[in-house]
Amino acid sequence: MYTKVMVVDSQRLIREGISRLIDADSDFEVIATASNGREAVDVAREKCPDIVVIESQLPRLSGTEAVRQIREHCVATACVVISSMDSPSQVKQALTAGASGFVPKDAGAADLIEAICAVREGRSYLAPSLADQVVSALTAKTTEGQAGVSDLTVRQREVLQLIAEGFSTKEIARELGISLKTAQTHRANVMDRMGVHKASGLVRLAIREGLVAA
Repeated sequence: MYTKVMVVDSQRLIREGISRLIDADSDFEVIATASNGREAVDVAREKCPDIVVIESQLPRLSGTEAVRQIREHCVATACVVISSMDSPSQVKQALTAGASGFVPKDAGAADLIEAICAVREGRSYLAPSLADQVVSALTAKTTEGQAGVSDLTVRQREVLQLIAEGFSTKEIARELGISLKTAQTHRANVMDRMGVHKASGLVRLAIREGLVAA
């Protein structure tokens, strides 16, 4: 029986290229695609793929947050994150969110297929070039009192990403289906938790954490 795969990437050309690569293997079939994080969560809940291959930097909802929500709703679905940003902190975020594999975008096609095969068999996959750095990042102690994006609530992370994408508070309220007052409260709480006092500071934070591209 073939393995059902879903491909998520913001760029159509990459999405279609990865889909063709996966479909070329008779053991796999791409059953769905998505172009943003929020769509990825909705489609995954509907289709229940065995594996989701997902870009880390997505509009509307980051790939990392999408992985977290997909894993919450579809516990049997494994996720492989692909990313142009392969710093230890980015990989750590993906693994903490529930990803089973991480593949840099400059890797070869064989590496992606190897990652997909590994997670299908219940194993994890991490590019050898990243292993030592990531182990160090996972075992490093966090500076006391230092807050990171992972310390925010799900809603606060969503608000942070939308701010970084240029959404106004009113647009954020509409996008998330919440009141303007609630959106303002989330925005203020994010700034307070992150120790940032201007929207430009939140944008820099989101770029540093890999939520959006520079």
